[in-house]
Amino acid sequence: MLKPRSGPMKAIQDIAVTLREEDNVAVLKSPLKAGSEVSFDGTTAISNRLIPAGHKIALQAIDPGAPLIKYGQTIGFAQTAIARGDHVHTHNVSAKDFDRDCRFCVDYQPTIGAAEFERKSFPGFLGADGRVGTRNYVAVISSVNCSASVSKYVAEQFRHPDFGRDYLRVDGVIAFTHKSGCSLLPTEPLDLLQRVLAGMANHPNIGGYVLIGLGCEVNQIPQLIRNQKLTAEHIPDNQPAYLNIQSQGGVRKSTEAGVKAVTEILQKASERRRTPQPAAKLVLALNCGGSDGNSGITANPALGHASDRLVRQGGTSVLAETTEIYGAEHLLTRRAASPAVGQKLLDRIRWWQNHVKLHGASIDNNPSHGNREGGLTTIYEKSLGAIAKSGQSSLNEVYGYAEQIQAKGLCFMDTPGNDPVSMTGLVSGGCTIGAFTTGRGSVYGCKPAPCIKIASNTPMFRWLEDDMDLNAGTILDGSETVTEAGERIFEKILSVAGGEKTKSELAGLGDEEFAPWQLGPVL
Repeated sequence: MLKPRSGPMKAIQDIAVTLREEDNVAVLKSPLKAGSEVSFDGTTAISNRLIPAGHKIALQAIDPGAPLIKYGQTIGFAQTAIARGDHVHTHNVSAKDFDRDCRFCVDYQPTIGAAEFERKSFPGFLGADGRVGTRNYVAVISSVNCSASVSKYVAEQFRHPDFGRDYLRVDGVIAFTHKSGCSLLPTEPLDLLQRVLAGMANHPNIGGYVLIGLGCEVNQIPQLIRNQKLTAEHIPDNQPAYLNIQSQGGVRKSTEAGVKAVTEILQKASERRRTPQPAAKLVLALNCGGSDGNSGITANPALGHASDRLVRQGGTSVLAETTEIYGAEHLLTRRAASPAVGQKLLDRIRWWQNHVKLHGASIDNNPSHGNREGGLTTIYEKSLGAIAKSGQSSLNEVYGYAEQIQAKGLCFMDTPGNDPVSMTGLVSGGCTIGAFTTGRGSVYGCKPAPCIKIASNTPMFRWLEDDMDLNAGTILDGSETVTEAGERIFEKILSVAGGEKTKSELAGLGDEEFAPWQLGPVL
């Protein structure tokens, strides 16, 4: 029996967004009460339940087993018969595997660079190696969890009101601590950790660093320096400063030695100055967290436009979160710059499929509780929305976790979907600024790289306005197009790169989010 009607009839085009002509589901702009009458081009249907904003409504009757289409792509399959006007979500959708057309390079288009009059610049810190930083921090890096407290004690000595006056142009002293460094296999797990730590030490946003260890850990600092080529022989004007707690004589003496080393480094870091630099020197990390059904409609495609703008400037933009492109990877392989690049991406997808099987899991376990509450039903739907952050540029290279990013244009880095772990890999790889979209709300900060937070919907932006830098919900509201919002994001990227503080920086966030990916057993 149909429920009583609730209010006046609503036209589907007024209450929901249909993304492609071939889609059989649309995304609601606002909640639809149970029993509401909806008009579909001359026919009507009555909603069978309350459908929240950001969730999907069926545009037509869908048979059991038939694909659900959004973005013109398959996002899942109907578990039962779905009537026109029904809520489409986890109660009636499954995510079984299906073939995807991953033909390499068939959609590849070379990037057309910006004309001379369109070239953008920002004030940045030019390094001896030609890379350009957007911030100027000094780092205290623990080689092992056993030296984490001492590393923090050292950094805390430089958190005082007079710091900015004493050390002009230095943004602060950060302690990079973690839960690893010992009891791990001296193979890939150790290699990965050392890549991360070296990437932070040699980052364009780091004006100097000191490494602090315990002394007996697996991750020996001299080995780290040698393996990762942190010597002056490989890095101009670099002489690594490091100490071990056991050799120094304990916590107090190590803290005093660390403070002395950082003080000396700060004098040199204070000499760094911002100078005009081309936007081509920027390396942008693309990430998302706490996504909802609006993310793939507003914030992500708007960021994709900004990413394309940076690529046309000659800059670098890096997509990540391999578990959150699963089901949409074919859209990247099809625009890969070469078959080798496309194959690299598929190899990482296969690795993840095997990896989760070892733990009795599925990649479709990825959508979180908040994702599902926000309207995302399957990993395929989440991935198709997430991949919109990459815009339309060709995929030029694929990197392993925390590998140094050398290529220009759009690249991909293999990381988990977990936000701190993913961003740690991206920043260690050389990203100097981040753009982070969110639909449910995220308060993520990411020292030493500033992180711009972009809201997918206006209600959340207003609720978390102290933490959101930009609102892309204007697209859903009808006051901006994707292109207009994307231009606003691009200009914000340049402004923040030049020194404007993000909301997370103003709130003092970013010291606790350093989280290297831990592989292998703890022995």
